[in-house]
Amino acid sequence: MRLSRLGFSGLLACWLGLAGRGGVVFETTSPYHHIRVVDQGGLRLLTFDKAVQTRMALADPLRGHFEYTEYFHLPWLWNPGLTNVLMLGLGGGSAQRAWLHYYPAVRVDTVEIDPVVVRVAQQYFGVRDSPRHRVHVEDGRQFLRRYPTRYGAILVDAYTHNRYGAFIPAHLATREFFTLAAGRLTDDGVLAYNVVATWEGPQSELLGAVYRTLRTVFPHVYAFPARESLNVVLIGTRASTPRSLSELQQRAGELVRTGRVTLPTFLLRVQAARLDPPPSAATAPVLTDDFAPVDRLLAPRW
Repeated sequence: MRLSRLGFSGLLACWLGLAGRGGVVFETTSPYHHIRVVDQGGLRLLTFDKAVQTRMALADPLRGHFEYTEYFHLPWLWNPGLTNVLMLGLGGGSAQRAWLHYYPAVRVDTVEIDPVVVRVAQQYFGVRDSPRHRVHVEDGRQFLRRYPTRYGAILVDAYTHNRYGAFIPAHLATREFFTLAAGRLTDDGVLAYNVVATWEGPQSELLGAVYRTLRTVFPHVYAFPARESLNVVLIGTRASTPRSLSELQQRAGELVRTGRVTLPTFLLRVQAARLDPPPSAATAPVLTDDFAPVDRLLAPRW
């Protein structure tokens, strides 16, 4: 899920205006979201509860996506031999579409709790089940509990909505969840986790809490703030030895030169790495199943 630097209210007004002038292709309400598909200016947009989730160019489905989804390719830096990926959250399938295109030897499992979202993604965004891509209609945490498969990377981009805006479902942001996810990773496995937040300031408290909670499970956590939106992708690694920025850049160059990674913007995305913790992590709470106020961390401070 992506949020523009205009802020949530500005983004909402902007996209509602566009939708009013463009064509609403589909609209419905599921048990989880009010869902709209809108075609505008050569793009197809998917919105949940008035927040834009996916953007896809109609002329080329590999283009038009939000920048932050490209940070989900960064697990290659720590696990260059990965062969399978699990993604929690489907939306319009931007990340899945890219992984299936750029890495033909990688299998992708997707878990999406809302069956209506799955049908919309299939009908309007070209998402398909195949021998390389299976979509499971289930809660992501329950899926991890039920199936012992170990993955080279787990990618998390799951959001719900309340009066303060989009926020991570609490049960997917706790120490217990991260412990469960870590147990479903291979020895070199990596967790990539999208947080709608700023690096510092009034919209950074949730980022600090998720970062600090990840650090209770993963030896090292790296942050990649998006340049064009209010998204920070956090990378939790099981490796005991940290990597410097120069080491990450060197590994990225090797991956591109050998053809292991073919995403055109991969080297650019690596440059966004932050090896320091976000400032809010110093005072943020550790989120647990008994205490995970993710919606409160989004509340405005007066």
